[in-house]
Amino acid sequence: MPTRSVPLPADDPTLATATLDELTIRWADAAARNAISAEVMTGLDRKAQATGTPGATLMEHAGTAVAAAARALLEHNARLDRPVLILGGPGNNGGDGFVAARVLASWGIPSIAVLVATAEKPGTADAARNWRRLEGISLVQRIHAPVARDVNILGQGIDRAGVVVDALLGTGVRGRLRDPVREAVGVINRARTAGVPVIAVDTPTAVDLTSGDPSDPVARADLTVTFHRPKTGLRARIGKALAGRILVAPIGIPPEVDRV
Repeated sequence: MPTRSVPLPADDPTLATATLDELTIRWADAAARNAISAEVMTGLDRKAQATGTPGATLMEHAGTAVAAAARALLEHNARLDRPVLILGGPGNNGGDGFVAARVLASWGIPSIAVLVATAEKPGTADAARNWRRLEGISLVQRIHAPVARDVNILGQGIDRAGVVVDALLGTGVRGRLRDPVREAVGVINRARTAGVPVIAVDTPTAVDLTSGDPSDPVARADLTVTFHRPKTGLRARIGKALAGRILVAPIGIPPEVDRV
């Protein structure tokens, strides 16, 4: 059965006003694909880049999808008058979050973008570039939180946030988390307790995308935006419970490299 022609997120002007239900319908083809493991997804990402799709382009689509979900969740919960708190880790998961901050600003929505990492900049080229691009954007407050104490301070008054975006870690978590990411997971979970909706980027931090098994501590989300295909870990019992509602957004991986 042929797929519908749907613009990729960064090319889709309708995302600036789409509801959660409209995003679900818009990206239904991606959600209907067979689920894959984290390892398979990493391989598809690499193949896409090797055949001419830049990593920066994949990140732009992913981050725009996250921004659309965040705006829709703000609207759904009548919190459009509040800023989005984006907690970004040092890798590409954080880069997706920093793209989301820039896109939200272009839609008139303020955010606080936090680099939760000991280093002063993200550790991948695409993430670092999108962190730099936030400089000078009036609707984005950019903060570096290298230690747990800094993250804890950010968590004070967390109830004033409109949405919290968990863009800390995607795949590859093994064992107990270390600070400052560990403290950031605590802030995320305190936010949910305070009634602030949480969006996870690709997977809630410390939920294995392949198995669904959690590490310690683990983030819990109201909504998870994962990319290209559903993930096996988010269909497992524990992973599904921690992920909340799931959206599967297309990000431009060419069909010819996807032989799953």
